[in-house]
Amino acid sequence: MSEKHLGVIVLAAGEGTRMKSSTPKVMHELAGLPLLGHALSTAHSLGAAHVVPVVRFERDQIASYIQDFYPTSVIADQDEVPGTGRAAECALAKFPADFEGAIVVTSGDVPLLEVATIEALLEAHLDGGYAASVLSTYTEDPTGYGRIVRDEVGTFARIVEHKDANEAELEIDEVNGGVYVFDSTLLRTALSKLDQANAQGEKYLTDVIGIALEQGLTVQALSVEDQWQVAGINDRVQLAEVSAELNARICEAWMRAGVTIVDPPSTWIDVTVQLARDVTIWPSTILKGLTSVGEGATVGPEVMAIDVEIGAGASIIKSHAVGSKIGEKASVGPFAYLRLGTDLGVDGKIGAFVETKNAKIGAGSKVPHLSYVGDAEIGVATNIGAGTIFANYDGINKHHTVIGSHVRTGSHNVFVAPITIGDGAYTAAGTAIRKDVEPGELAMNVAPQRNLADWVLEHRPGSEAAKAAEASKSK
Repeated sequence: MSEKHLGVIVLAAGEGTRMKSSTPKVMHELAGLPLLGHALSTAHSLGAAHVVPVVRFERDQIASYIQDFYPTSVIADQDEVPGTGRAAECALAKFPADFEGAIVVTSGDVPLLEVATIEALLEAHLDGGYAASVLSTYTEDPTGYGRIVRDEVGTFARIVEHKDANEAELEIDEVNGGVYVFDSTLLRTALSKLDQANAQGEKYLTDVIGIALEQGLTVQALSVEDQWQVAGINDRVQLAEVSAELNARICEAWMRAGVTIVDPPSTWIDVTVQLARDVTIWPSTILKGLTSVGEGATVGPEVMAIDVEIGAGASIIKSHAVGSKIGEKASVGPFAYLRLGTDLGVDGKIGAFVETKNAKIGAGSKVPHLSYVGDAEIGVATNIGAGTIFANYDGINKHHTVIGSHVRTGSHNVFVAPITIGDGAYTAAGTAIRKDVEPGELAMNVAPQRNLADWVLEHRPGSEAAKAAEASKSK
């Protein structure tokens, strides 16, 4: 079929009351995308000339997302008339009046539906000259689903809703998957005939099937073996179930592509993440957003990385990183916190209990222990001593610190920004740097040490310390 003769309607107008959330159901996240994002990604991958999502509840929030990420979509607004049939009717009004072809109807809360499955349904629909095609599946527990009723030779006869099914029909395990292909002429004609004469007072899209059959047109139900593809999400339990299934598939796909995932059930990877071959992911690791991991890198255990670029051969363990870059062969952790704007160079190190923010750390430079580095630039091959604080905030404004290359700073330093420490300089332990240090200089705070004789004996008489001191003196 030519793309110009294909349209897709994505139903996304429902509130989803069973989610018990102020967030619209279709905007709940699954593997890095809203549910609607998965549905629209599939719809646009079909190459259709028209993709029309239908919105209503929290309309502006959903429309904003669509416009930002799927701008070629044409948004349709459902009015106060309820039902999937009315939603399709509102969507069809956005199609050109002279549009002729096939129209796929999917739902914004069915995220695992694959492009290949819709293409197979489309192909069967067109090859068979059907007026309507329904995607079905078989399930062990069909409770609540519409049943696919077939005649004695297996030809599609009708869809019967669970509440209307008789005892024999309730035993049917083939159910309606809620994905359809309609001939555009049938859909226009049938939607105009829908009424709300039912218990729910809604216009049902499934009634289009009945109208087609009444007109003597042919309808088919094509089953998909993988029932997860038509699994809808109505509450948070189902969201968790589908999330776990999708994550298992993501992990399997990456393992088959050459990634070692030591414990897939405890490893969560968004669909937007990119992994190179020979990456190793240890247990309890979460990779989200636009995170990418280079060849041979090791991530985990217990790592959360959001929008992080991890270079080839790098290592990050027991740490949290957001909006950061970790260079090739660099190491991070354990217990490090890389905040937005951290850029660690090749062979660099951010060690235990270190927090960084808006910090560029050069190749081979190290911040090994117990430090905070904020709003700073550090050159190459520099070592920052343990317990160092970059004091970047004066209570009103943030200030920048520049540390040169091949600098050695002592333990327990405080760098009071804005300052610059030149190449090759040293700072002594316990120093508070308040002014610039020139290249090659040693900066220190000179304060002579005073030892007060017998202070413990006089001020802590009878204490264990005093007893120890007295015993030592008597030797």
